[in-house]
Amino acid sequence: MTEHGESEILEGHDRSQADMMSENCILVDSNDCAIGSASKIECHLGLGKRHRAFSVLLYDDSDRLLVQRRSLEKITFPGVWANTCCSHPLDIVNENGDSIDGVIAAARRKLVQELGFDASKVSEWSFAHIGSFEYSCRWDANWMEHEVDHVLVVRANANAQPNPNEISELRWLDPGELSEMIDGVGHWQNQSVAPWFKMIWEHFLVSNHPKIPTSQDVKSIIRCGELQMNTTEIPGQSLLDALSIHRDIVEEVIMSSLGKMKQERLHGAMTHLFAGGGKRLRAILPRLVGEAVGDVHEGHYTLGACIEIIHNFTLVHDDIMDQDPIRRGLEAVHVAYDDATAINAGDAMLAVGFEILAESPHIPNDKLAFLVSSIGEMVRKVAEGQMVDIEFENREEVSEDDYIAMIAGKTSAMFETCAMTGAKLAGANDDAVENMAKWGLNLGLCFQMMDDLIDITGDTQTLGKPAGSDIVQGKRTLIAIHALECDAVLPMFTKVFGAGECSDEDLTKAVGELHSSGSIDYAKERAMHHHSLAHSCLDKLENGPALSILRELTDFQLIRIN
Repeated sequence: MTEHGESEILEGHDRSQADMMSENCILVDSNDCAIGSASKIECHLGLGKRHRAFSVLLYDDSDRLLVQRRSLEKITFPGVWANTCCSHPLDIVNENGDSIDGVIAAARRKLVQELGFDASKVSEWSFAHIGSFEYSCRWDANWMEHEVDHVLVVRANANAQPNPNEISELRWLDPGELSEMIDGVGHWQNQSVAPWFKMIWEHFLVSNHPKIPTSQDVKSIIRCGELQMNTTEIPGQSLLDALSIHRDIVEEVIMSSLGKMKQERLHGAMTHLFAGGGKRLRAILPRLVGEAVGDVHEGHYTLGACIEIIHNFTLVHDDIMDQDPIRRGLEAVHVAYDDATAINAGDAMLAVGFEILAESPHIPNDKLAFLVSSIGEMVRKVAEGQMVDIEFENREEVSEDDYIAMIAGKTSAMFETCAMTGAKLAGANDDAVENMAKWGLNLGLCFQMMDDLIDITGDTQTLGKPAGSDIVQGKRTLIAIHALECDAVLPMFTKVFGAGECSDEDLTKAVGELHSSGSIDYAKERAMHHHSLAHSCLDKLENGPALSILRELTDFQLIRIN
């Protein structure tokens, strides 16, 4: 295929993932002897080319295995559960020899880049090479895997800071939970597990289970043949397809709009966060809602770009207020540039957002006032919610109603506005516009409550950020509010709440008290309540593919806490 043809194939995919397709993998013969190199896209496109790969199994001292759910940004096997880390040695120094040292060097590199482990600690880990296997598996009409996969086992206790562009979820599984995952029971009943991980289980783990394998016949390559993957079972696949269809278009509108700024340094600061990739959900949501309730047109892309640019304006300013150094795996704008430039960039982004609405030939005049007013109200609500959240730090009492009102502004207002304006621009009547606004509001409330739950349960389920950080920072989440108001005696929670730091042992005990007091269950029940309200809004819409995508989006949020 020509370079132009390859570029067309990558259209609609995440920019960061597409860029990595130019990296050169190591081509091998059936005995895993290097015979050359080829780009990732050459190795995976069409019939594919046999290349070298590795799979890492990371266990902690409690014999729990760390597994990951691949990001929906991934070009092959998005949203699929797999082992701790799986990737390829590259045709670069230290990785392209035929010794196992090259595979281990590649594994160290990806454990840092993909899971965010401390590089100095990873360099000290001792890896056991327990064997290798060859398999092929087709993802779809375009993409294919054909690998000689080397299996590495390592034991270490470490906190992951996963790259969201690579990983959407992490879990530590004890031996029993690992068996349930492979058998597809319980939580795993509707989840998809990578075919290569099933081969690792069958050929390297099950005979040792529950013991951790540390040695194997490393000379014999196990031939697994062609494996099958049913992509129709992937949760969120229809949503992913819809995002892929629209992402490049809205991305072009965003970057073209930001091109209004001709001052070079300011333009760089304004576009900085967009270099981190992403699904652009807020930018595409008005279009998805419009397709479900009325007639869509080019104006929906302008509307989505406007809201996305303004959303990023709030992120730039939030990072300055919180002095957060990292955003989406990149340096925050105020770190990459400076505080003054970041503030100026945010102000300019807000102006550009409204400017492109007013200039668009696709936004009818009779809709413009509603859109401008709604988005202005959204910005006001977000600012108010941010201020209330800051004030919570100095208030002795925060009620559940206070918390709901705060996140309704800080988090939910953007979902609400995307849905409401998307429906209005599509020509929906007032009742339909109000109904979709209610859907967006409840979707946003559910989203934030799940984030709060993930923080507490992250040690055993997901590690998007340090588990329990909300507790030690004294954040007034719904979980904390319930715990502070309940009649149960929670000595360890009382000790660590707002302490700033504490031992892992004390934090584990505090989380245990939140479970026993019912605070975590209560917060989950409230998240489920708003999930149900969101679906009740969708019940009023006409059945069809567009409605199915909105339902999938609503359910896909809930997957994060189930």
